[in-house]
Amino acid sequence: MRVLYVTGREAGYSRTRNVRKGLEKAGISVTALAPPRHSLAHYPGLLRRAYAASHSADAIVVGFYGQILLPFLKLTGKPILFDVYISTFDTLILDRRLASPRSPLAWASWMLDHISLRLADRVVLETQDHIRDYARKFHVPQDKFHRVFLCADEEVIYPRDGQEDDGFWVHFHGEYAPFHGVRFIVEAARILEPEGVRFRIIGRGITSDADRGYARQLGLGNIEFMDRVPYESLAEYMSRAHICLGFFGDNPRAERVFTNKVVESLGAGRPLITRINQPVQELLQHRWNAYLCQPGSGEALAEAIRELRSQPELRREMARRARETFLQNCTTAALGKQFRTILEGMLNHGFDA
Repeated sequence: MRVLYVTGREAGYSRTRNVRKGLEKAGISVTALAPPRHSLAHYPGLLRRAYAASHSADAIVVGFYGQILLPFLKLTGKPILFDVYISTFDTLILDRRLASPRSPLAWASWMLDHISLRLADRVVLETQDHIRDYARKFHVPQDKFHRVFLCADEEVIYPRDGQEDDGFWVHFHGEYAPFHGVRFIVEAARILEPEGVRFRIIGRGITSDADRGYARQLGLGNIEFMDRVPYESLAEYMSRAHICLGFFGDNPRAERVFTNKVVESLGAGRPLITRINQPVQELLQHRWNAYLCQPGSGEALAEAIRELRSQPELRREMARRARETFLQNCTTAALGKQFRTILEGMLNHGFDA
């Protein structure tokens, strides 16, 4: 099978890299085209190269960010599998709240999602909850969707035993999206500072200045803020912590997401605390392979950390099961196998031309 893989994000972006690796592990011949950097200015040239390469492809996989690219790639006449990954409307309107849901920007964002999802022959999303939500919200037949859990690169994200730092450390990494709820992590750090719990928060993004400023305002000395680190270093930092954190926001988007950081914590074999929502519960069970707490509350997060700190055996068992969950569901090999099955179904049984 020959697949043309076209993405709106650069080749080094984690989702771009992981999907390509998964396709190749599934024995698919992949021609990958991506812009040199994250900029819409590169899209015209990217589309010209994609048209030229499409003639020898059996199918096209459109990756993130693909909402703008997909309508043009539909003109090739090739079957298209859309790895939608993130909704434009959800990101700009529900999470970042750049405009009201009735604004022109909201309408344009919704249309980008609606048109690309309608034109795709098959669509991949990471949870059944996402599928139900997207089908309803963007008016797309639900049987067009396939669930494929998020993945992390198993050759990079794996346990590093015996590396825990002295004391008791809690790890978070991310791009400070509003739905991450980093402010609530800072609040938990305030509550736990007298108890000697330390936090390492890695990354930069939308709310980072505000969250770092909040920590300074509180005068906290138990948070180590770091800028972004290479992806290859993440598992080392996670392994140095006693607990890893997922996301804790309480906005509408946080009710619908799963997130890479959750999968990466599973892959590193670390005890994980994250907020409870329907998507998370498709893979995680409270106190079995993760600790699920209430969102939007520094107090709830602090209490979860206290409980796991006091029960090292529970942490060890959760970490072991987390790693097993990852190996069964969230490797690039698992993703590639599922993508291949979907693509074979499209090619063998026809597609929506």
